[in-house]
Amino acid sequence: MRENQKIRPSVVIGPLGEPLSLATLPPPNTARWVVRRKAEVVAAVDGGLLTIDEACQWYDLTLEEFASWQRGVERSGLDGLRITRSQHYRDKYERLQRF
Repeated sequence: MRENQKIRPSVVIGPLGEPLSLATLPPPNTARWVVRRKAEVVAAVDGGLLTIDEACQWYDLTLEEFASWQRGVERSGLDGLRITRSQHYRDKYERLQRF
């Protein structure tokens, strides 16, 4: 059973329904993080293609940055990854938690 946990999928379903593999993920030297690329990395981690540690190391992300991407997707889908809307969504969920 423990050995089966080490087996990783070679392909996972991406945020737009397309197949994602290690070869189709954004390159490690990505400098411009658009919504689609962020969502692909989150989908790769959620699907087991990468671990969180691997994603943070490959893409030079902090754990907090990656976690904010995951929260954005969980709460608001792809719109939650838009940098221009992140403050709006953060304020919205903080207000909801107060009441």
